[in-house]
Amino acid sequence: MATKTLSALFLLSTIGDVAAFWRMECRGRTGLARMDPIMDAGVISPHIHTVHGSSGFSLGATYEDLMGGSCTSCAVKQDMSAYWTPAFYFQDAETKEFNLVPQVGGMLAYYLLRGDNVTAFPAGFQMIAGSNYRRDYTVGDPLSPDPPQSDWAALKQTSQSDLEQRAIGFNCLDYSKTPEASLFRHYLPDKEFLDANCPDGLRLEMMFPSCWNGETTSPDHKSHMAYPSLVGNGDCPETHPHRLVTLFYETIWNTNAPEFQGRPGQFVVSNGDPRGYGYHADFMAGWDVDFLQEAIDTCTNPSGDIRDCPLFVNEGPLQTEQEQESCQFDMPAVLAKEDGAAKNLKNLPGNIQIQSGPESATPGPADVNSAISAATSWLGSVFGGSSASATSSSTPLPTPSSSSALGGAFIESASSSSSAGFNALAVPTSSSSSTPPAPTTTSAPVVSSQPGVSYEVVSTQTVTNGGLVEEIVWMEPVVYVTQDSVTTVTVGSPAPKAGRSLHARQPWRHQHHGRRS
Repeated sequence: MATKTLSALFLLSTIGDVAAFWRMECRGRTGLARMDPIMDAGVISPHIHTVHGSSGFSLGATYEDLMGGSCTSCAVKQDMSAYWTPAFYFQDAETKEFNLVPQVGGMLAYYLLRGDNVTAFPAGFQMIAGSNYRRDYTVGDPLSPDPPQSDWAALKQTSQSDLEQRAIGFNCLDYSKTPEASLFRHYLPDKEFLDANCPDGLRLEMMFPSCWNGETTSPDHKSHMAYPSLVGNGDCPETHPHRLVTLFYETIWNTNAPEFQGRPGQFVVSNGDPRGYGYHADFMAGWDVDFLQEAIDTCTNPSGDIRDCPLFVNEGPLQTEQEQESCQFDMPAVLAKEDGAAKNLKNLPGNIQIQSGPESATPGPADVNSAISAATSWLGSVFGGSSASATSSSTPLPTPSSSSALGGAFIESASSSSSAGFNALAVPTSSSSSTPPAPTTTSAPVVSSQPGVSYEVVSTQTVTNGGLVEEIVWMEPVVYVTQDSVTTVTVGSPAPKAGRSLHARQPWRHQHHGRRS
């Protein structure tokens, strides 16, 4: 009987190109309005959104409208897409009045090039992520860290409903401390926690599904897309075999603004959700398809900085922040008198009522055009998962007080979701990049120099602390054992494999060396 085991650390160079991505900077907000041309095409949306991208955005915007816009609030002028999420408000506990929370630095849209044969968004493509009416978390205890990604299948937590809930993040920002990993927390913390722990605000995060069935949209605006098995990485369902760009939104809100300090109250998403489970995001592609495909194929610098992409620079110049902030869409006359940024609002825009759950929120009078969102909250019913409960402002957005506010890299999971535990393993390195890079793509198993041993990447982690970017890849040694008889070893609940055992994980470290953008 011959038995051999090996544990080792590997360098990033042995894995190949696992860091291809770029961060689309959209420093300007094109508008703040009750408009949603995907869910409420041609009519007023029930709740208000913060919108970035093409000035061609409108109540009934189409691909042609976006492409025909006169400007974009994003740095790359060829990006005429529309990116939008619900706005974010503070409600005073005594007066019950609402004030818009200041948005910091616009938004970042990460274009993560994960999986094989990543395809550009086709003309007319649109999608949404999240479920507007969800008010509960059903994938375990929301106050506890996610289990390791490698355990999700064994725990039967890979339905589309499960994955969707783990695609939302609320990142507490304190630039003087070790940062939280992105998608670390899936609920909106209360004001007491934010006041005590998050002096630099709250970053709202959303990972979009990236597995595609070939259609530009679907009746529920979701079922043409699906999450891979690990939210941002992993395998696509057989029904959705194509891989599009993996989009990830980051939007920072200054929950520690002076006007909120010392005031009792609560923060609430503009759809009436004080817990965050119903946070969602929308995307309408506004790219020339050939140009975007060329960017996918060539913009692979591991810095993620759009300035390191020759295509964007050579076809530029890139827009200045002033140019991005000056781009506005035309407010429709029917909404001209509604100012979602006005002080001391008696109600959320659209008279949206706060519904805390845990039961699903119910549509109000203004929601009749969005009832389909509640009826088709997510793809769980399609793929067998659990059923899920379903005024343009010209004022420039505040600029970040710290370079870290411009965005952060993120993870989906690892052996523990305790950021303290993760960063104890990481070795920081100096980096002057103003916006740190995103996590890498999980690669195919790496073959070691020892016969019968290979290593599989099971999780990646990237955390950011100011200008420091720290990355950890967790790998499992796979050891093949030759014996006189066949031995079956079962790990968790995956299908047993003859003569194969998985040994303890080894931490692997790597630091990105960025430069100032």
